Amino acid sequence: MLIARVLGFLLLGLGGIGIFLPVWPTTVFWIGAAICFARSSPAMRDWIYRRPGFGPPIRSFVEDGTLSRKSKSGALVGMGLAGGISSAVLWGRWTWLAFALALIACGMAYVMSRPSDPA
Repeated sequence: MLIARVLGFLLLGLGGIGIFLPVWPTTVFWIGAAICFARSSPAMRDWIYRRPGFGPPIRSFVEDGTLSRKSKSGALVGMGLAGGISSAVLWGRWTWLAFALALIACGMAYVMSRPSDPA
């Protein structure tokens, strides 16, 4: 429980950076924090769920495994941009580029596989 709580606060802090730094993700870190807090600190999990803009989609994903169409579109566009940036930065380093693009493709496949509506 202590490890989950510490990891939850670490992820919450990392996600908080994304509120102020546009290229840093917030939601993915806060999803991890909510999962860590689910049993170790339900009050903190509920605090995350109450955040305007971030809370409802995080709650839907953690509790129902669903992503709204808007969330899916945003995630896919972000991953597409990350793929483009990775290609520009890693051009010529074919092994690293292939690894980066494979990870991004796995992430895209996972996002596309999530249902859009609660069961």
